[in-house]
This record gives sequence, C-alpha cells and structure tokens, in this order.
Amino acid sequence: MLPEQIANFLDKQTESAVYLQRELVALPALGPKNGGQGEHHKAEFLSTYLKQLGLQDIRQLPAEDSRVESGERPNTAVVLPGHDTRRTLWIISHLDIVPPGDLGNWNTDPFSLHQEGDLIYGRGTEDNHHGLVSSLLALKALLETSTVPQKNLGLLFVSDEETGNDYGLEFLFHQHRDLFGPEDLFLVPDFGTPDSSLVDVSEKGLMWLKITVEGKQCHGSTPERGRNSLLAASAAVLELRELYSRFNRENPLFAPPYSTFEATRKEENVPNINTIPGKDVFYLDCRVLPEYNLDDVIGSVRDITDRVASTYDVAIHVETVHRESAPATDDSHPFVQALLNSIRAVYHVDPAPGGIGGGTVAAFPRKEGFPAAVWGTLLGNAHQPNEHTSIQNMMGDAKVIAHLALQVPEDG
Repeated sequence: MLPEQIANFLDKQTESAVYLQRELVALPALGPKNGGQGEHHKAEFLSTYLKQLGLQDIRQLPAEDSRVESGERPNTAVVLPGHDTRRTLWIISHLDIVPPGDLGNWNTDPFSLHQEGDLIYGRGTEDNHHGLVSSLLALKALLETSTVPQKNLGLLFVSDEETGNDYGLEFLFHQHRDLFGPEDLFLVPDFGTPDSSLVDVSEKGLMWLKITVEGKQCHGSTPERGRNSLLAASAAVLELRELYSRFNRENPLFAPPYSTFEATRKEENVPNINTIPGKDVFYLDCRVLPEYNLDDVIGSVRDITDRVASTYDVAIHVETVHRESAPATDDSHPFVQALLNSIRAVYHVDPAPGGIGGGTVAAFPRKEGFPAAVWGTLLGNAHQPNEHTSIQNMMGDAKVIAHLALQVPEDG
C-alpha cells in the first residue's frame, strides 16, 4: 500500500495540479515544424518550479536548433536519490504540443485553461501535461514527506516528441548517454485508457512517408496538354489501401490488432481553380505490426505507386520522413510486474500488458535494451479539439508513480 502520509498529501494537491496545468497550457510549446518557437519558455517555468521545491541539481541538456529564437531545444533532468543508487526510475514527459487546429472547433481558448468540475480543457492538458504534472506531484509528495524512494526517481522533460525526437530523447541517447545507468527503468506516461487497465509493452513500427507526384501543369480548359498530378495522387491514395490486404496479419496484443496505412496530410498545389496542377505531395502514416519488416512495406508502397505512375503518365517519388521500430519489453520483467502491482494498489483494477500503435519515446530505451512501459489514466482525446483530462486521474497517477518508486527493487 502507498504510505498514508503520501496518499493524504496527494489528496490535498488538486489545486497544485490545476495551477501547473494552467501555467503549462498558457505556454504553447510548438516546434518549428509546427510553426512555433520551441519549448524554451515551458522548460524555464519547470526549472523554476523544481527549484522552488528545493531541488538544485537540475541538468539542462539542450540540443542546438537554429530554427528557433533561443537557438536550442531544451531537455531537463532532475533526480531524487533513492536507497538503491544502482538504478533510476525515469518518468519521461514531453514539453511540446501539437497545434490547436481550427479554432472554430474549440468551445474555449485552447491556450487558456478552462475547468468544468473534474475536467480541465486546453491544448496539451492530456498530451502530455497529464503525465508531466502527475510525475511532478509524485516527486513533490516524496520531498514534502521526507520519504526516500527505493530507487532513484528521475524526471526527464524532453523536447520534439511530436515531430520526430531529433532534439529530444533520441538526442539524449546519442549525445548524453552517461545520463542513463545500465539498470535504469523507464515509464512514459503518454498513453493510456480511462480505466487504467492497459500497460503498453510493445509498439507497432512507425513510418511516415512523403509521396510526391510530378505531372505537367496546364490550363484547366485544356487537360490534354498536361498530366494532372492531383488526379494521379488521388488514385495513389486509393490504391495504397491495398497495403491492408498485403500486410493483413492480426495480433491480439494491439488495438486495433492489425497494421494501419492512412493518408494524412496533403500539401497545397496550385493557388487558383483554373489550373491543373503539375505537382502534388501527400503523406502516409504507417503503423506496422512487429511481425513485418518496414523495408518490405516501403517496397510494396513503391510497387503500388509505380503502377499508378505508369497508368497516369506521371513520376511518383517515395521518401521516408521518419521511421521507428523497437523490440517489445518482456511483460514478465520485474519492472512491468511492479507497475502492474502499483496500478492495482491505487486503482483497484486488474491491468494487463498490451501494445499500441506506436509513436511514444519508449522506443528509444527499448532499442537500447532497457525495460520501458507506457501507461496513464487518460480519456483519449489527444490532438483533438477541446482536449481535456481528469484532475482526479492526474492525482491517481501521481499515487501510482509514488507507489512504484517506493517498491523494493527487483533484479532483472
């Protein structure tokens, strides 16, 4: 069980949770790919807050990025020493958010926190402020009750999660590998279910493809003089649905249990209506079961687009924008079992290990051979208009993190 003094302390921290969310929501941390200036101001706020908690050994590990005014993308690490100094339990949250999209779909200002009872609304409240705030409150509870965790408890706030991780956790593993010890453990509170029941131990392979269709521009009244790139791109979007039948295995560990291949973003072509475009660009989001090789998927994409190119007399180029795959964490690992035990103790549910569609930073420690789990008690509206989360779920997740940090460490 969670010690009574910690549980009682966290039960009184709802105002702190709302305060932190309000401040974070008001500091929109959009990466330059999403039209913003990065995470600098949000990282400054968090560093100040950590110092107010009495923590002085705060490591700043910025990645240089000339695209933002500050010239760098921040990554912040702080560690509360534990009895077992061989290992650190890292709680990894990301600072950046996605754009709010069409403001007309929001009922309130996405960058001004709005509260309705237990729910708080604003861009980033779930993704990833929920986990970030829960980890901060767990750390605060241990500090304020003078409780020493069994393992070191490390909080890591990273940049660039939403647009590829080049300046975030991937950068840290490449440039600051000494931050992590050989027996460290990783919890990423960036995905979850409303009932706390899913602990992600495996992710589908993630791949984003940029598909460029090159035809010949002409006047709309003389289509025979051109080669309509939009028409060919539309055909390619439909023909690429064939990937579902080519890679049709199912794995019950995941929901959905099959690989997905979805056309998403499309770039603007011509600015006027009466011109047939000569170039179109669209993107394909692929989430591939670990049973398949991502290179085989790319090969099939090229087969299909070559066929379309021949039919419509255009050129089609396929470019990999981002790809990520990692081995699963063994669900029998003592760390996973300890996390399941902590969830049971706090939420009185029977959680189970499973898999998700991919895209969390857990892939990086898994590729390095570390045990990593993704978990949270989340309502599932990340990236949507009117994004929101539950205050009580944040408090419950803080209790789970504190409980996990206080368990006697196991070997393995």
